Amino acid sequence: MDEQPSILLTNDDGIESVGLRALYDALAEVGDVTAIGPQDDQSAVGRAISHEVTVHEHELGYAVEGTPTDCVVAGIEALVPDADIVVAGCNVGANLGAYVLGRSGTVSAAVEATFFDVPAIAVSMYIPVREDTAFSDIETDYDSYREATRAASHLVDHAFGAGVFEQCDYLNVNAPVAEWGPAEMIVTDPSEVYQMGAEHHDGTVTLHDRIWERMAEGDIPDPDGTDRRAVVDGRVSVSPLTAPHTTEHHEALDALAETYDSRE
Repeated sequence: MDEQPSILLTNDDGIESVGLRALYDALAEVGDVTAIGPQDDQSAVGRAISHEVTVHEHELGYAVEGTPTDCVVAGIEALVPDADIVVAGCNVGANLGAYVLGRSGTVSAAVEATFFDVPAIAVSMYIPVREDTAFSDIETDYDSYREATRAASHLVDHAFGAGVFEQCDYLNVNAPVAEWGPAEMIVTDPSEVYQMGAEHHDGTVTLHDRIWERMAEGDIPDPDGTDRRAVVDGRVSVSPLTAPHTTEHHEALDALAETYDSRE
C-alpha cells in the first residue's frame, strides 16, 4: 500500500476511554484515522448487533449508541466506506485464549470487519488483576498503553507490505502494560486452557474465571507459544486468525446424516 491507510478505529470500552484515545493518537502517525466507538461501555457483548442505532458526531469521528459490531457495520457501510483496515481497542484488560474470541466485544469488532473483506486488528492491554476486580473499576494512565499502541502502529504500518493479511483475516494483539518495560513481539496461538467455574448458593449462581488470579501470580498452565504465556512473560502476543471458523466434513457425521429419514 503506497498511501497511508484509511483506519476505522473502534472499541468496546466506549469512545471516551483512555485506551481508544491513546490508540487514536498512535495510529494517526501511520494513517488517516476515524474513530467510530460505542457511546457507552459495551464490554463482553460479543457480536451483538442492533437494527437501528443513533449516531452523534464526535471530535474523533462518531459516537454510536450501539455495540462494537454496530460500529463496524455502520462504519464500513455508511460512515467510512473507504476503510482499508479496522482496528479495535485498545481494550482495558487482555483478551486471551480461544474461549474469549466470541465473547469479547473488541475481538468481535475485528471479526465483523472480516466479513466485509476488510482486514482487522484487535488490540488489548494486559493488566495483572485478580478475578474479583472489575476492569470497569480500574483507572489506567494514557502512558500505560504505550507498548500496546506501539505494537498496533507497527502492524498497521507494515502488515500490508509484508503480505500478512494474505494469510490471515485478522490479528489478535495483546501487550503488557508499558510500566513493565520494552517488550519483544512474538507470534502465538490462542491458549486452549479454560478455567471458568460456577458456584450455587441460596438461589444465586456466581460465575468466575479462575485464570485471572493465576495470571496475576504468574502461575499459569499455558505452554510456550500461546498468547497467555507470552503476555504473562512480558511479551507482545500476536495471533493470526481467520473468520469464519473452519468447517470440515467428518465421516462419522456424514454417516449419521445419511441415516436421517426426512419422511418421519
